[in-house]
Amino acid sequence: MKPLRPKLPGILNPAPRLKAQLLKLLTLGLVGLGLMASAPPAAGGEGGPATAPERPWRVIYLEGGPYRDYHLIFRGLLQGLADLNLVEEPPPYEGETEDSAPLWRALAARPGPRLEFLADGFYSAGWNQESLAAAKREILNRLERGEADLVLAFGTAAGAALVDAVNRTPLLIISTTDPVGAGLSRSLEDSGRDNVHVQVVSGVVEYQLVMFHNIFGFATLGVPYDVTPEGRAAMGLATAEKIAAEKGFTIVPCRTELEIADQEKSYRNLKTCLDRLVETSEAIYLPVNNGLQHERMASLLEPVIARQRPSFSQLGPEETRLGVLLSMGETDFLNSGRFEAEVILAILGGAQPRSINQVYLPPLTMALNLKMAQLIGWRPPFEVLAAVDELYNQVAGRD
Repeated sequence: MKPLRPKLPGILNPAPRLKAQLLKLLTLGLVGLGLMASAPPAAGGEGGPATAPERPWRVIYLEGGPYRDYHLIFRGLLQGLADLNLVEEPPPYEGETEDSAPLWRALAARPGPRLEFLADGFYSAGWNQESLAAAKREILNRLERGEADLVLAFGTAAGAALVDAVNRTPLLIISTTDPVGAGLSRSLEDSGRDNVHVQVVSGVVEYQLVMFHNIFGFATLGVPYDVTPEGRAAMGLATAEKIAAEKGFTIVPCRTELEIADQEKSYRNLKTCLDRLVETSEAIYLPVNNGLQHERMASLLEPVIARQRPSFSQLGPEETRLGVLLSMGETDFLNSGRFEAEVILAILGGAQPRSINQVYLPPLTMALNLKMAQLIGWRPPFEVLAAVDELYNQVAGRD
């Protein structure tokens, strides 16, 4: 299978003033995909939780496992709550981390007049299904005893564990790729459950796949993803299949175990998938998963380089900085957290979680790795360079 070669010549002097128009050209065909700009959450409907406490609302947190995006969104949420005078300012950011537990402990040590983050209310399952089931049981028991007033569920796995089990306490489900496909929300606009609000990040996977295809025109797209239903939903498989049908390309899947506690096995499984997909696909789409370990990105991308395949990161610019050819996504996730802070404010004011706007479209950043472009023999055309927000010129771990 020959490497893909776009027909347009490379021009190395982009014109930033044309960026908006060129970005529109690159994503031509997105009309009708239902992309929606985010707006401040608007409360509607009647009533709030079954019993609105007069004391501070006690908060519990559940995540499937530590993950950088969860930490950044949670930090953005806390900053938004501080801006709304609902909590004190969060501790200063101390660099890259996936672990939100220290931040939670700092908050628990200083409860505010409106919100109290319970000292023993932070649950991280470590990407282990048995641990997730145990955390679910404990949380449900605590809710039955009336020990908490608000639950934050970060990620598809945590949301799936609680969405059908938490029936009265307000439940906010945050940071999922395809909540409708995963059964977490009835539709983009309606969670289908009075006590549930699901943050729906609308249109990102559509933008990514349409842009990637418009640039390279591939006939086959290799996609590795976790074999579980949650894994398929997390990568937005239903959306990807819809776009593939509309644009006329075929998704070549590699189903394997990725969302597991064994990091080494997750990496090996992803590497095996990529070794196989570069032989059967013209381009590679890399969904968020535990096998994408940043310190091993150079090794992971070796088959992509050897077979000169263009690659696209679902996560966003962070992985393009490390070597993936292209990405489009949110850079710091702080706006996502601030959006959710407004949701909490509305709930504290008596709004029913289901009645609050769910749809959030983040400010998207397009990133390009020029070193990877060179390694696969691709000269980015003018339209791409002019639309790019961030350029990188190295592959981490490679001379």
